[in-house]
Amino acid sequence: MTVEVGIEKEFYGRKNRKKKGENPSFSMNCSFDANSDFVVLFGCSGSGKTTALRCIAGLENPDAGTIKINGTVYFDSRKKVNLPPQKRKIGYMFQENALFPHMNVRQNIEFGLKGLSSMEKTDRVNEMLGLVGIEELEFAYPDELSGGQKQKVALARALAPNPEVLLLDEPFSALDTVVRLKLRKELRDIQKRLKIPVIFITHDPVEAFTMADRMAVFEDGRVQQIGTPEDIFYHPKTRYVAELVGFSNLFDNAVVGRHGNGAECTFLWSLGTEITAPYIERKAGDRVSWGIRPENIELVDRKNMHVIRQEDRKNLFDGIIMNVVNKGTSRVMSLILKNSEDVLKVEVANHIFDSLKIGTGDECMVRLRASDMIIF
Repeated sequence: MTVEVGIEKEFYGRKNRKKKGENPSFSMNCSFDANSDFVVLFGCSGSGKTTALRCIAGLENPDAGTIKINGTVYFDSRKKVNLPPQKRKIGYMFQENALFPHMNVRQNIEFGLKGLSSMEKTDRVNEMLGLVGIEELEFAYPDELSGGQKQKVALARALAPNPEVLLLDEPFSALDTVVRLKLRKELRDIQKRLKIPVIFITHDPVEAFTMADRMAVFEDGRVQQIGTPEDIFYHPKTRYVAELVGFSNLFDNAVVGRHGNGAECTFLWSLGTEITAPYIERKAGDRVSWGIRPENIELVDRKNMHVIRQEDRKNLFDGIIMNVVNKGTSRVMSLILKNSEDVLKVEVANHIFDSLKIGTGDECMVRLRASDMIIF
């Protein structure tokens, strides 16, 4: 099964009415696809994720482009094709479960089933109740259900008509952490069993990383990067994507210096000194941005400097700890560097931090791992 999306849409003002000479308040021009996998649309609020989903479902009309599912054209601006929502084989699960309060669970699931006999509807609802594991709730009403149970009913209702693609718009955002973790796993298991494309919206990086087969990162209506979670999280291609996935150490206006022998590395002038970085094809004097994740910075014990090989004594920095945040299994330090007064975020395991007996106001030494730096 395949989903192919390439659409454009412009918005004007509060009622989206274009005035003469007016520039659009928001423009979307995005392309992405999905096979029988789990695709996460990831990005900040207002980046165009929900608009893209609504266009696929037929709830919004693009200005131009195409939408195809399994080779069937759902929308084509040139051929003037625009299937109405009821003719699109799509399951849509909204952020709010939108269950009918006057219907019980069985009736809510059955609501979207059209053209089936009573027996076929009964069998299909029973199948969905079993699929999401809520057989015992079939006669309960929405006000008798927990938040997680309501979302299971909404998921069953979206899947009941046997859709070719399932669209989910931040369905777990209002749930507590324990319930979210459980539903994430159950949803992935269901997707693998049904083998249909799932397009899932979130702005939670942990949710995106743990659920996606592939991710499409949205910014201002454009897809900035598409790839596996590992590609996106560890090899972001733009500063925006890097910041979004947790590169809290980002520095601009670094100057390219020389290159190492055999293109083994590039030396940058940044943070008040020369830094060894991965090789980049830039000429001396060019300005670049670079970043590193807090967990990829090592806390160095000065007493053990003598055991560190000379070739590993690169990217060492002295600083003063401004503050420390305990995350449970690790500590995140804000370190002001002596050479430049820039601030580094450094995340280290608790046992390492505790062994050095340091805290706010103390001096310490850190080392940047050049292989974990990104440059753009």
